[in-house]
Amino acid sequence: MKSVLKICVLGILLFSASFVQAQAPKFGHVDLQALIEVMPERATAEKQFVAYQKELEDALGMMQKEFQTKYMEYATKRDSLSETLRKLKEEDLNAMNERIQTYQTTAQQQLQTKQGELLKPVFDKADKAVKEVGAEKGLIYVFDMSSRTILYNSKESLDLLPLVKTKLGIK
Repeated sequence: MKSVLKICVLGILLFSASFVQAQAPKFGHVDLQALIEVMPERATAEKQFVAYQKELEDALGMMQKEFQTKYMEYATKRDSLSETLRKLKEEDLNAMNERIQTYQTTAQQQLQTKQGELLKPVFDKADKAVKEVGAEKGLIYVFDMSSRTILYNSKESLDLLPLVKTKLGIK
């Protein structure tokens, strides 16, 4: 009787082990870019970015206007200026032009940095929500469909976009 019980227990263990191995790994996918686009935090970050960009553009516009004014003044008086004064004005205009170019380069770098700072919390929040939904659904992998690196997408792959939007409270 004990040997029959042992055989039954062993059979059940082997059957359950083979059943666990036979289950296919679960995969999911999400279009991360589409998720980011509908997040209210992205719209807020975009408004802040546009305001910052306008501030930098306004400063550049003022610099360019000042340059144009000085250049027009120089152009109208150039023939009546002495050689020394003309060279001084030209050097001043060249220095101003260099400052404008340096400002443009610096402003572009600042815009990229600001965009990264503003969007990082949005991406972090989306990433966290995707990971939480993936864990809740028992998924092994979640693929980002916006990167377009997936060559095949089975119907069995779980689309997490609606679930993550629900988790974030987005309709």
